[in-house]
This record gives sequence, C-alpha cells and structure tokens, in this order.
Amino acid sequence: MAKQMSTCSSSIVAAVKVSPSTLKNGTSFLPSSSIIFPSKLCSSKWVSHILSRFYKTKCFNSESPNGHPLNPVSLQDDVPVAPIIAKNVEPLEDLQALPVLHSVKKDPTLSIIVVGASGDLAKKKIFPALFALFYEDFLTENFTIFGYARTKLSDEELRNMISATLTCRVDQRENCADKMDQFLQRCFYHSGQYNSEDDFSKLDCKLKEKEAGRLPNRLFYLSIPPNIFVDVVRCVSHRASSESGWTRVIVEKPFGRDSDSSRELTRSFKQYLTEEQIFRIDHYLGKELVENLSVLRFSNLVFEPLWSRNYIRNVQLIFSEDFGTEGRGGYFDNYGIIRDIMQNHLLQILALFAMETPVSLDAEDIRNEKVKVLRSMRPLQLQDVVVGQYKGHSNGGKSYQGYTDDPTVPKNSLTPTFAAAALFIDNARWDGVPFLMKAGKALHTKRAEIRVQFRHVPGNLYKRIIGSDSDKATNELVLRVQPDEAIFLKINNKVPGLGMRLDRSDLNLFYSARYRGEIPDAYERLLLDAIEGERRLFIRSDELDAAWALFTPLLKALEEKKVAPELYPYGSRGPVGAHYLAAKHNVRWGDISGEYS
Repeated sequence: MAKQMSTCSSSIVAAVKVSPSTLKNGTSFLPSSSIIFPSKLCSSKWVSHILSRFYKTKCFNSESPNGHPLNPVSLQDDVPVAPIIAKNVEPLEDLQALPVLHSVKKDPTLSIIVVGASGDLAKKKIFPALFALFYEDFLTENFTIFGYARTKLSDEELRNMISATLTCRVDQRENCADKMDQFLQRCFYHSGQYNSEDDFSKLDCKLKEKEAGRLPNRLFYLSIPPNIFVDVVRCVSHRASSESGWTRVIVEKPFGRDSDSSRELTRSFKQYLTEEQIFRIDHYLGKELVENLSVLRFSNLVFEPLWSRNYIRNVQLIFSEDFGTEGRGGYFDNYGIIRDIMQNHLLQILALFAMETPVSLDAEDIRNEKVKVLRSMRPLQLQDVVVGQYKGHSNGGKSYQGYTDDPTVPKNSLTPTFAAAALFIDNARWDGVPFLMKAGKALHTKRAEIRVQFRHVPGNLYKRIIGSDSDKATNELVLRVQPDEAIFLKINNKVPGLGMRLDRSDLNLFYSARYRGEIPDAYERLLLDAIEGERRLFIRSDELDAAWALFTPLLKALEEKKVAPELYPYGSRGPVGAHYLAAKHNVRWGDISGEYS
C-alpha cells in the first residue's frame, strides 16, 4: 500500500528503524534499537544523508547477551577489520547534534477512526460499542478514537454529542461515570472533506502525535454513504495508513446494488487495499443466536444427524419490523427490502445454517464452506418471489401513513417494503428442501428468527389422536435472534390424566432467564474481531459475488418489468401472496399462529 510522505509539526516525531538491510555489508551496529528524528525533517533525502554518516571506518566492541564479545565489524565497504580499539566508543559527533535519540517503545497503540462520526450509525451504535469494549477492558491500554466528518466540531463538542448515547448497560458498577470520563478523554475530532488527501494528511499528523512513537495500528470504520467509499479509501491509503503497523478498513453495507456495481466497488477497493485489510461488516453475523447456530449444530450430537433433507422439511428465515421507513425513505427507496435485508442479513444466516462441517474454526475454512452453499443455490426468478408495499392504516384511533406518503419517497414508487422468496440449494444434503425467506417493514411485530420444520413421523401411531392436520404435530426448532433471544424445540407430549390427549409442548432456553450477563451488541463483537484480525464474521469478496449472482437476475426483472408490489395495511402480517407462495411449496409459515410474539 503506497503512502506518500506527509509533513507534520515539529512536535511530532517519526521513527526510522535502522536494520541490517539499511546498512552496508548487511551488518547492523544497532540490532534492536531505533532512532527518533523530527518528522519535519522526515524526507528520504535527509534520512539518507544521516545514514551516510554512519558509514565511517569505526569499530565497535559490544557484548552479546551471554557476556562474550562480538566480532568487530567495519561499517565501510572494502575496509579491512581493524583491531578492537575500545570497549566504550564515544558517539559520533553528528549524532550528538540530533535533538532526540532513544529507543522506540515497542508496545503498540491502537487508533480507531470513525469516518462519518456525526451520523446516526456512529452516534447510536459505533461509539457506544467502543465504550462497552473499553468498559470491559477489551481495548488495548494505548488507544485513541478519532471522529472524522465534514461537520465542524471541536473535540469537546464531539464528546458532548456521543456522551448522550453512552450507557453503562453492561452492569451497574459504581465506577461507570469515571469510566465514561476516561473514555471521552480518549476521543478527538478532525473535520475534513471525504475526498481531500490534504485533510487526511492533517489527520495523519494528529494520529502520529497521539501514537507518540509506539507501533501504530489503525482501524478505519466507514460509516458513510457508499458513493464516497472509494474516495475515503484512496485518501486513507495515500495519506493516513500506518507506516509500520497494520491498517484495516471496516465497510458498512450496501456493497453495491447488483453484481456489476459490487464487482466495480471491490475492484476499486483493491487498487488501494488488500483483501486482508477489507472488513465488510454485516452486523447480523454478530448476533448472539447467529453465532450460536454453529455451536448448536456442530457440538450437539442430537442435531447434526438431523441436519439434512432426510429429516428437515423446510427452513424459514423471518425478519419483520413493526415500523416503517421513518424519515429514511429517500435512502430506502434506492435499495428496497431485498437489497437491504434479504441479499445480506438473511442470506448470510442461510449460508451459515446450510454449510458443511468446516475443516476448522479458522475464518477461511468457514468462509469457504459458506461460498460453496451460495454457489450451489439456484438464482431467484420472478415466480419464486412475492413483493409488497405497506399502505396507510388506522388502528385504535391512531393513523399510520403509507410508504408513498413519506415526503422523501416518490409518489409512484414501486420499491418493495416486503418480500417473500423460496430458495433451493442443489446439493446432496439439501436437494428439494425449500428455504423460505420473509422480510418486511410496518408489520404486526418486530422479530428475527430461524424456524426449522421437521418431517412428519412416518406411520405415526398417534395419527388418529392428532387428527388430519399433521402440521400441528410437526416438530419444530426455533432460534429467535431478536428480541428476547431464545431457542425452542416443539415436541408432542401427553397431557397428564387418565385419558389419551396429546399436547404440543416446548423445550425452551430463554437467554434472559438462563444467563445473567447482558448480551453484547453485535457491533461490539464485530469491532473486537476487526481489532484482533479475526475475519470469520466478515464477508469475503467471492462470497459477495456469489450472493449477488443469486439476486441480480430477480432485481433486474422486477425493475425492467415494473412489477407492482401487493399493498398491505400498516401493522398487518403482510401481503396475502406470501401465504400462497408458501402453500405452493407445501409449507405453512411458522409465525402466523401468534406464538412467541
């Protein structure tokens, strides 16, 4: 990653490492030290001039760690080795004139730069997540947080802005206020344009001032619109990347609008960053129940043998929100529910659910298996999907406006706020099993869950008692991602008494009842993973390509044919067409009974 030399104030210092590769004859006279030079003098010409003064015929007698003298070495080409002349040699006169000369501190420092710091995501999610990590001592001792945005703010104004969203939700320890003050004192602000390398160069100088000669590691979080991703990445790469530590960039979705735009975005990123530096974040992968999905399956013998077409009849991935676009209509209308939720959140959960057992828990092994699942899936067609859009509705004396009533949304918009889809994986494990997705806004409840419906019991002895509706007796595993995280397993059970009556009962695990600790927010987990270089829950470029390949044909067909979405009332269960789609595949939506709502 190329980085141009920046000029900072004289108070900032730059570390120049003197290593064997920088000296003639491949020999180092300072094997484990570095020299600190003023950064206002940090040009390659000046450094070369200083280093050239070391190439004098000088001999040193130093001792190895075991006390034995090292061999004398000449620092000038073609000069024979002179005898040892002294045990302690006076410093070179030129070096005595340097303003600073000491060893670099080896302990690393972490700089977290939130680009787009004045936006809602930064205020509501990123800064609170960083505070929670600090509160629980997950951040390194030497860390600094910088906000960067176009808005003109002072350090104190930034602190006042984010302090309103910080909470000590982890527990109620008495030192909460002290911790908050300590955290805010580590927060600073720099105002600049997103496409200005000069502004990022000034940010770089501020970062160096805080890093104080330590090994600098830098994490940039791009909480900005996708149309300025590339400008920021270019400026970071050229002007604000770490010279000796690592530099990583977290990118928020959306990652393009279709296959072509996604590939172009990836190509542009890779002009300035390597794939290892890019962390594409999908915060749903940081949800506790999504993380537990692999544990549940691969560490419990009872589930893994059942995890196939032999025992599973269908899988449902359901996402619903009980509110509309609420002022985000302009942004949402550009993308719609399919791009916003289904192509990323739900598809990522599906890939984790359906993947084969990975070789290990290594990030690449897991992501390899996810990619195999995505490449085995059939691209979606119009007949596989139902789309809807919420309309205005009155309930209990309160009126709710429809999607197109939002002043930021065009009146003739056909953007879906609801979608249901049937997907299929053409491999030996899942052949013929429908994976049904459903996502929508302004529905009757807020919910995200995975529902696994198992096959009917063949030759069921209790069929006469159960009756003709065998679906009511189907075993079902429910993983509620949010809210109120829980796992249910529905079983058939005899009702106590002299008669023979069957009842559908639940074996349940409520996280709030079983675990006393607060469940971390998804952003906390993902930020910590990015800091530690753990990529397991981030999306790789080939994974992204495979995901877009599934949905791009459908999205183009919807837009080219101007498919009108089915209207559904605000606060309802969605369009009726979703039930016909499920029935077409002999499936009944598991969330329509009202249980667990």
